[in-house]
Amino acid sequence: METQQSHPQNTPQPNKFGHWLKTSITARMLMVGFLVIILLIPLSYINSLINERAFRQQDVVREINQKWGNNVLVYGPILKLPYKTYTETKTFNEKTKTYFKETQTHLNYAYIFPEHLNSKVDVNSKTLKRGNFESAVFTTQMDFDGHYIPVDLSAKGIKTEDIVWDKASIIIKTSNLKGIKSEVQITLKDKAYNFETNFNQNDNSNLDILESSFVDGEALFKSQNTDFRFSMTFNGSTKIELIPIGKITTKQMTSNWADPSFMGNYLPNDETKEITKDGFKADWKVLHINRAFSQQHLKSIPNLSQFAFGTKFMVMVDEYQKSERSAKYGFLVIALTFLVFFLIQTLSKINIHPFQYLMIGLALTMFYTLLVSISEHSNFLKAYLIAGISVIILITLYSKSILKTLKFPLFIGASLSALYAFIYVIIQLENYALLVGSIGLFLILAIVMLVSRKIDWNNG
Repeated sequence: METQQSHPQNTPQPNKFGHWLKTSITARMLMVGFLVIILLIPLSYINSLINERAFRQQDVVREINQKWGNNVLVYGPILKLPYKTYTETKTFNEKTKTYFKETQTHLNYAYIFPEHLNSKVDVNSKTLKRGNFESAVFTTQMDFDGHYIPVDLSAKGIKTEDIVWDKASIIIKTSNLKGIKSEVQITLKDKAYNFETNFNQNDNSNLDILESSFVDGEALFKSQNTDFRFSMTFNGSTKIELIPIGKITTKQMTSNWADPSFMGNYLPNDETKEITKDGFKADWKVLHINRAFSQQHLKSIPNLSQFAFGTKFMVMVDEYQKSERSAKYGFLVIALTFLVFFLIQTLSKINIHPFQYLMIGLALTMFYTLLVSISEHSNFLKAYLIAGISVIILITLYSKSILKTLKFPLFIGASLSALYAFIYVIIQLENYALLVGSIGLFLILAIVMLVSRKIDWNNG
């Protein structure tokens, strides 16, 4: 009689790790935190995209400006006055066994600034577009007048008889030689002198030089005041600046540009400044005591660009800056959104798969690409609304399919709306952004602490 041996059946062992992942609060927290860190990768690419588009905008504006005309800076008129200096050398004569002196003559230059320099600047501005980008350009008529006082270089150790009066000339330096639209000539005592370009490789100011033909320096500058006047017409962009080389320098500017930005060491007179939707008027007055340089310089023209003052004409494009600031809050948006889903999952015992968390996170990152792309064709507020509404609707509908109920998706949509509105307010603020942001985060933390009291954290 055969006996049958019974073999124990192989019953499947429960997957303890999988069960722990599904039921443990700690496991869900670790999973959500890991996904938040993973989503930092697309956020970094989005920041790179924003920077790339901002650089592209700057390149296009720079190209437009280079073709139309660069920024305008005028440094002049400067009286260029040659003078002689002497050096003596001793030479030994082998034949006579004696020393003899040899005098060498050198020609140097003194540069004299005017006593008064007055300018009247009229600017006609417009915008030029290329693709999605635009730049502010202008045509300006600049009229100058003033006078020189008699030249006295004795304080510099230069004798009057050593000055070469018949080789004197007038110099004007500018940053925008290409943009000059008419011939330039200066009138001294009712006599006109034409300017020509003069390249000087030893000049350290990166400015181009216009120099007049020789003037009668002895008749004009030796013993009497000399009035001057000249005009310059430029095509330019970005800014107009003047270096205040007059002992008293005045400047009057009018323009149809409604959004000027005054710059440099000296601001216009607040009492007479006018800015309206049709343009602006402004005037400056700079005294010699307001700047740290003298009226006479020897051997070379000093680089005085740091003393320039004027006005910027720029199209204020801050969409990329606002998009960049918005993207910096991307980590906060993802973390808080995941926190809402985590609390709903924990309190309602509804299972949410990691893949679904990932899809929600990617939808949140898409907000920033939508924001950047739409803001290039519209204003920032409209782009923010379109991108925000699109992402909120997408996540709300997706969460409805996950949570199988209506109240939680509506709560998620309302929470996202409040979060995006909160971030928009912070972006618009400058001085109070830190204060408002800190208060907002404190309130969010208080709400999370209040809601999480109902969770049994020991079941982890």
